[in-house]
Amino acid sequence: MLALLLCFGLYKHKQNVVSHVRLRSTNQYPSDADPDSGRLFFGVPIFSYTELQGATNNFDPSNKLGDGGFGSVFYGKLQDGREVAVKHLFNHNYKRVEQFMTEVEILTRLRHRNLVCLYGCTSRQSCELLLVYEYIPNGTLASHLHGHSANPTLLTWLIRIKIAIEIASALAYLHASGIIHRDVKTNNILLDKNFCVKVADFGLSRLFPDDASHVFTTPQGTPGYLDPEYHYCFRLTDKSDVYSFGVVLMELISSMPAVDMRRNKDEIMLASLAVRKIQRNEFEELVDPCFGVEKDGEVKKKVFAVGELAFQCLQIDKEMRPSIDEVLEILRKIEGGKVEEEDKDTGKDGNGGEVSKNTADIQAQAMTSINFDQIRLFKSASSPNNMIQKWRNGKVDQAKLFSI
Repeated sequence: MLALLLCFGLYKHKQNVVSHVRLRSTNQYPSDADPDSGRLFFGVPIFSYTELQGATNNFDPSNKLGDGGFGSVFYGKLQDGREVAVKHLFNHNYKRVEQFMTEVEILTRLRHRNLVCLYGCTSRQSCELLLVYEYIPNGTLASHLHGHSANPTLLTWLIRIKIAIEIASALAYLHASGIIHRDVKTNNILLDKNFCVKVADFGLSRLFPDDASHVFTTPQGTPGYLDPEYHYCFRLTDKSDVYSFGVVLMELISSMPAVDMRRNKDEIMLASLAVRKIQRNEFEELVDPCFGVEKDGEVKKKVFAVGELAFQCLQIDKEMRPSIDEVLEILRKIEGGKVEEEDKDTGKDGNGGEVSKNTADIQAQAMTSINFDQIRLFKSASSPNNMIQKWRNGKVDQAKLFSI
């Protein structure tokens, strides 16, 4: 009897704690008699389930904009004429409630032109967890790069570098606000009709303490974008978003998906493929042919400069990655044509011979700060220990750069 009483007491205590963040089901209140409708929740308007049901034509499948890991998104039109995207979260359970609360809390405190705007949500008593966003009509960046909307004539290099700058600007704003997105990927980057960026989906985001260098948390995110150090060590930092952004940069350069099971088993992850191509001085094979880099030296210079930046973001050791503020500054310089110049007339190839500025050998030098002797040393190293020791005797310890 004492054991039963103790178990019952613990159960009731847990229920009281969960009730602070959990939405109550409609067994208590019917959805069409929503007592909180018209009020505010975390500072945003509350919509009744009935109103959103009507706006989406009862969540008609023909209005579905897409599916994600946590729910489906439907197109809708409110009574005041506003076009909206309504996210319908799966599984009305504690985990989904937590993500729902996180997304509402974070988006209500943020105002940035490259972050999606939250119009409101359903109430605590609604039978479904629904978030109401501004409708972004041009789909995701993923669909334009390698999906059903892919069109090389529309997504030119000038537009792509502008997109990269706007994503970096949104992430810099988030980090300055003490927020780590934790799920940066091309499927979470929306584009309006002018190809302006709206970063979306903050269900996995984390508020970051001001005085902390990292937080320990179970790794969450999307395969292909997940920071390896976070994945293996459970240490989440702002550099985790930088790694994911590096993958996005490689997608912008190559138009390839971050994960593709049709590629060779050691090239399924775009990050691994990119590092391998750089190591072999074959980076140009990754560049989308639509850029015409073989005919346009200026575009070629900028593409390779962005590739170098992506390479820095993809380094395994987070301390060797730039901050998102540094990334943003570099991207703006590249867009403005302020790429660091090397010898205008000649350079040195891997054997010490002179080559012209526009040859393929110089491309690898534009890609990374690693010189040709170091790359050759990496290829010929007989053991990891020998390689690390030799690199430490060089200018910097860069052995970890390729260990992805």
